[in-house]
Amino acid sequence: MNKKQKLELTWIGKENRPKLEPRILLEDAARSYHAKHRVTDGDIFDNQLIFGDNLLALKALEAELAGKVKCVFIDPPYNTGSAFTHYDDGVEHSIWLSLMRDRLEIIRRLLSEDGSLWITIDDNEAHYLKVLCDEVFGRACFVTSFIWKKVDSPNDNKGALSPDHEYVLCFSKVPAGARFRQKQDDSILNAYRQPDAESDRPYRDRLLKKNGKNSLRSDRPSMYFPIKGPDGIDVFPIHDDGQEARWAMGQKGVDEVIAKGELVWKQRELNGVTRWVPYTREYAPDSPSRPWPTIWADLDTTRQTKAHQKVIFGDVTQFETPKPEDLISRIFGVSTNPGDLVLDSFAGSGTTGAVAHKMGRRWIMIELGEHCHTHIIPRLQKVIDGEDKGGISEAVNWQGGGGFRYYKLAPSLLRQDAHNQWVINKEYNAEMLAQALCKLEGFTYAPSDAHYWMHGHSTERDFIYVTTANLNHEQLQQLSDEVGAERSLLVLCTAFRGRGDYPNLTVKKIPKQVLTRCEWGHDDYSLQVENLPQAPHPSPLPQAGEGTKAKTRAVNAAQGGLFEEGEA
Repeated sequence: MNKKQKLELTWIGKENRPKLEPRILLEDAARSYHAKHRVTDGDIFDNQLIFGDNLLALKALEAELAGKVKCVFIDPPYNTGSAFTHYDDGVEHSIWLSLMRDRLEIIRRLLSEDGSLWITIDDNEAHYLKVLCDEVFGRACFVTSFIWKKVDSPNDNKGALSPDHEYVLCFSKVPAGARFRQKQDDSILNAYRQPDAESDRPYRDRLLKKNGKNSLRSDRPSMYFPIKGPDGIDVFPIHDDGQEARWAMGQKGVDEVIAKGELVWKQRELNGVTRWVPYTREYAPDSPSRPWPTIWADLDTTRQTKAHQKVIFGDVTQFETPKPEDLISRIFGVSTNPGDLVLDSFAGSGTTGAVAHKMGRRWIMIELGEHCHTHIIPRLQKVIDGEDKGGISEAVNWQGGGGFRYYKLAPSLLRQDAHNQWVINKEYNAEMLAQALCKLEGFTYAPSDAHYWMHGHSTERDFIYVTTANLNHEQLQQLSDEVGAERSLLVLCTAFRGRGDYPNLTVKKIPKQVLTRCEWGHDDYSLQVENLPQAPHPSPLPQAGEGTKAKTRAVNAAQGGLFEEGEA
């Protein structure tokens, strides 16, 4: 195989990609919630809970937050087959892969250069998902696969095997870009001497002479050389039996140890003769730590998590495999610092936001299901009020505080009228229209108080003006004069009549200017069978009964559908 060839995962419908409309977000202050007073100086109030399709919501965040999210944790649907009863196995996997691919591509763009993605998944799709992430992120960005032991008692399902684990796949935005923290472990200090007459810091001394296997001069001749002792006499490495040994490091390493003041001499008796013996002195770390293991069997299980959620919600039947707070806490502890921004686009029961809130991370959650209102909001209110004493609350001494803002996706900017013509949605007021078109055209929405025509900017000298008015020559000329020769302005209006040349203006009609940009009026890209759209040109599959027809619809609809939200 040519070294430049790229191995890719293929599936039915992979070439189909949605043309997503970058919606704006509308805050509903009645559903937003904040603590009545500040509890600590680190309280965060501008967290975001977004209600709506998660693919459209991710697209809505892209322009503003690209490259700014430190950690993404998602608990997507595991594709157990329950949502695909009408389709055969191959199509089922294809739909799932397409839906995940579209979301992963935006997630990657949202991550910061030192950011990371963590995905919980089980055996149904774990290995396909790993290859898919390799394609989206690059194989060099794969960090590792953790294993979470999700049960703490045997399964009584009468089967020969009892799966008791799930995976947590971890990818970095760029190869070796993520900076992870090691596990704090104070037991490491047990290997060090307490401060004494020789040192005011915990320390341990190691023989500079190499012992054990491959410790003879003949094994590494370059590591047999003299070191000047305290009495000025050259000291060579010698074993107790008189054999010539070698040092544990070369001459350069010894010189560095001496320069740092970490070579110490002690007198020891060898074969009846007192000799000076060199040691290297190692001081205990200020924050003792060691690498994390990849098998996590010390965390809460599903049973314990359901017990916590029963206290919060009363009814936990809606969430079959909720993730424990300490699992997500560990992920954030490894990959983020206080104040970092984290994201979960499959919010489920809201565990990610609850954990991030308690840990002082800024968070964004996205959820389409009605449990956004019946479960997530009440749960977060208890967290903010300091009433949630479960999960990681005791470990982080959580006392409440902070808050969040609730947003919903705006409706589609364009709709079809009675004559099937695309027109601007009447639900849009002037401010919403300007904000939406700024996002579509790649401008930052920033209306000016001084100039009515400054609705946004792309640079310090390039601006955008949005109006539903019909502009005539006099109005355009006045605009051109106000903008001046040193600035440029994109004018979006419903119609215009111009007779002159306006070198600093670019004038375009709406909605004509944006008609081909997106899939207008498509509000649901999640994964319910009834929402899978039929393609206008059916695939030429054999028509051999309703099962085949269903498969045809699914093949052509591999991009659409309704994602059942995760259960984090």
